[in-house]
Amino acid sequence: MDPTVLAAPSPDGPAGPGDPTVPEGPGAVAPVADGPIPPVEPLTGRWLAAARVGLVVVVAAGVLLRFWTSSAMWLDEALTVDIARLPLHDLPQYLRRDGAPPLYYVLLHFWMKGFGDSDLGVRSLSGVLSVATLPVAWAAGRRFGGRPVAWVLLAILASAPFAVYYGTEARMYSLVMLLTACGFVALGRVLARPGPGNLAALAVVVAALLYTQYWAVYLAGALGVWLLWQAWRGREAWRSSARWAIGAVVAGVVLFVPWVPTFVYQARYTGTPWAAPPNFAAIINAVTGFTDNQATLTTAGSNQGRLLALGYFALAALALFGAARDHWHVDLDLRGRPRTRGLTFVVVCTLAAAITGGIVTGSAFSPRYAAVVFVPLLVLVAYGAFTLANARVRFAVVAVLVVAGLAASVENVYTQRTQAPQVAQVLEARAHPGDIVAYCPDQIGPAVYRLLASGQRGRSGYSGRLTMITFPRGIGPAFVDWVDYKSVAESASVGAFVSHLERLAGHDHAIWLVHEMGYQGFGDKCTAIAGGLAAAPGYGARNFVGAYPEKYYEPMDLTEFTPPPAPVP
Repeated sequence: MDPTVLAAPSPDGPAGPGDPTVPEGPGAVAPVADGPIPPVEPLTGRWLAAARVGLVVVVAAGVLLRFWTSSAMWLDEALTVDIARLPLHDLPQYLRRDGAPPLYYVLLHFWMKGFGDSDLGVRSLSGVLSVATLPVAWAAGRRFGGRPVAWVLLAILASAPFAVYYGTEARMYSLVMLLTACGFVALGRVLARPGPGNLAALAVVVAALLYTQYWAVYLAGALGVWLLWQAWRGREAWRSSARWAIGAVVAGVVLFVPWVPTFVYQARYTGTPWAAPPNFAAIINAVTGFTDNQATLTTAGSNQGRLLALGYFALAALALFGAARDHWHVDLDLRGRPRTRGLTFVVVCTLAAAITGGIVTGSAFSPRYAAVVFVPLLVLVAYGAFTLANARVRFAVVAVLVVAGLAASVENVYTQRTQAPQVAQVLEARAHPGDIVAYCPDQIGPAVYRLLASGQRGRSGYSGRLTMITFPRGIGPAFVDWVDYKSVAESASVGAFVSHLERLAGHDHAIWLVHEMGYQGFGDKCTAIAGGLAAAPGYGARNFVGAYPEKYYEPMDLTEFTPPPAPVP
């Protein structure tokens, strides 16, 4: 690892005067080999005017898209809201069974007190956090590579489908992106001037990240390794600052200690039982997962997503290995550019450590977990654009990335994440008081329950209208208990559950089964429940909603089972 800075000390450029590894001037690029390189050509005239107008349009569109989706809430969002609305003293107990850290839930708890629990009201917290990330990321880009890099970073981030999607989801990932951008700036300030305020800011950001998403453990570890190298073999002027930065990171970790018992319990008993463990291809999948609308499985691998992924990989690689030789040539140095080695190390090692941890512990992988490196990766992408010395070529490449990002982001406006609205609409129209609604697996319960509960407000009483029960635990649908989840699902008896449903329904009430196959640990049990009810003597069956996995991230079937009439005395 090269002993150069990860974040620049100067607010106006990548480094101060006299640094032999980085040329002076905003947007300048480091030479790959000895000898001078031509300056990067700036945009002028009509091209500059077009860039300015385009940037305003892109940022405005990006802000709007962060608050605009027509989809109902799916499992993760509905479950998050149900937990966050609990009294604060109950949060630790419920989060022990959920497997998440608490900070986002606490923020959402207070947010809902002011803005309500409607879909827009709840999701607007993530939208505000995502919009707040834009100026902070601009400051990070300016610190790392000067104003030109900052403006390119702003355009790419504003249009990024990953950031747009999580701006419209009631989950913690927009907060993660904001905190990593804040951490980038805070680290740069500590390395430049390790005063008490800067050190406190870095420590607070590290702690906040750990209290928001557990993959921050890997980010803090990778950053700690890089800082240790800086303190040991870095430039003499930076060794003392790196030691102070290590102290701030350690202080942030210490602030997380009160939550460690809960974290250990969650890691031991909850984990991620809904998907298979990753392999090392997940490092690549993490980056490709940044480039598509996350709302449905069908948009993964779209043309605009592939184009965006190619751009991310290419420009990040150029940031590490390339430098402009002239307006039409880029030199490559496999040793890497001193300026970007540290940042690349932290991004790659965070992902590698997280994937290794997932393999060792059997935890699942999802691209959204990699949100801890999303903003740092885009800093590399923006910096890599300035290995293209020709201003018009650079403008065209960035424009293609921005257009591809907006095209993927727009899909989030109209795609539906869950079929819960279809199910809830049928139940509202056709289910009678006292009917039984059963969910298999319980994971599809919260999304439907949220819609039914809101629809029943103002009536004679929701709790007395429909009886709801979930498989495998036989509890209500508002929460999912992830403790020992797979073993509970595998040991649960289909026959006992079917018999229980029949007893609850008796001869007077229908059984509405909301079900879907393919969930980890359930095998064909949900299908077997439907088959058991259909085979029960005298029962009739009618399917009202058919699962549509090609369109929805969370598909589901709805089948009504009508009991036989009571025997005539």
